[in-house]
Parts: sequence; C-alpha cells; structure tokens
Amino acid sequence: MIENILFDLDGTLTEPFEGITNSVLYALRKCGIEERDRAKLKAFIGPPLLTSFSEFYGMTQEEARRAVSFYREYYAEKGIFENAVIAGIPELLRALQNEGCRLFVATSKPEPFAERIIERFALSPYIARVFGASLDETRIEKGDVIAYALKEGGIAKESALMVGDRKHDILGAKENGIRSMGVLFGYGSREELTLAGADLIAETPEEVLRLYQKIKGA
Repeated sequence: MIENILFDLDGTLTEPFEGITNSVLYALRKCGIEERDRAKLKAFIGPPLLTSFSEFYGMTQEEARRAVSFYREYYAEKGIFENAVIAGIPELLRALQNEGCRLFVATSKPEPFAERIIERFALSPYIARVFGASLDETRIEKGDVIAYALKEGGIAKESALMVGDRKHDILGAKENGIRSMGVLFGYGSREELTLAGADLIAETPEEVLRLYQKIKGA
C-alpha cells in the first residue's frame, strides 16, 4: 500500500519562477554574462544548479560552482521568498493526510532553503520531513536525494510514491525502485514525463488525489 508520498518542491508545491530567475540573472551578471531572455531561465527550475550552469552557459565545473555561490547570495536573502504556493496544494496535502499518508519533500534545492520555504508558506503542518540537496554539492541529483529520503525516513520502497513535475523526479524514482506520478501544473510536459516513464500523470492537484485513491492499495 502507498503510505508515503515524496513531493518535489519547485513547480510541484510552489511556483518559484520569480525567485529562481532573479537569482540566476544575479549570478550571471556576477559572472560577466548579460541574459536578456528571462523565459530561457525556466530551464533552471528542477535540475541541479551546477548542471544547469554548465549545460546552458558552457561553464566549467569551477565556473559553475562560482555561479552557484553567487546564485545563493541573492537567493538566501531575497529569492527564496519570491515564491508562492500553487493553488490547491494545501487542500491536496490535507486530504492526503486524512487518507493516512505520511508526506515528505524530496528536492534538489538545498535542504536548509527548502525547510525555510515549507515553514514560511505554512506547509509544515502537512510535511513530516524535508529532504534536500546538501550545500557541499555531494548530494544534488534527484536519485541521490530520494535514496537519502528513503533511508533517513525509514520508508519502504513498496510503500513510496514520488510526485514531481520534471523528468528528474521520475528518473530518480525509477533509480530507487519506487513508483512515480508526474504533474502537469509545473514545468514539465506530458511528453517529457511520459518518456521518462511516469507511472501516472495528473493534470491538477485534485487529480493527484484521485489517482492516489485509485492506486493506494495496489
């Protein structure tokens, strides 16, 4: 039975576009790069920052680490709260709790930042624990975060479901042998989630609940 649900944070529980893109723009400027197309920076929502700076701006590992440190300068002070809870999420979390689920966050965002967001936006009554990336970059990939969550949370794989909006959530779940649900109210497309192998796909928070109720005893 599915009793433990791991939620991605950015694009799944919260809408982080403003804070993340402001932080990326700040980091790029500090690195001598002027980016005028903010829409391009949506690609930073989901994957690890180190990967994104390297992939999208051709940075070396050393340059990308420097960019990440600049990103965190802005994010820790301002960007972290340039954010909003996605409509319907508190109601979904409350309903899942009433179904008897334990709810967790599993995010590639550094754990201290994720904890502050959950607290600030009054989601902590629903979340048993937040699991995130480490600040020293030793745990940044979604598969590693999920493995950490399963171990530290004492979560049996057969009882777990990962819910997220990007392929990294689905692939990380597969890597750990747990079921996954993609959501379309974030930043991933149906095609992306399907190709990654999502077991289920929900269009709305309300559908997340309906799909969960269908499979919880499977």
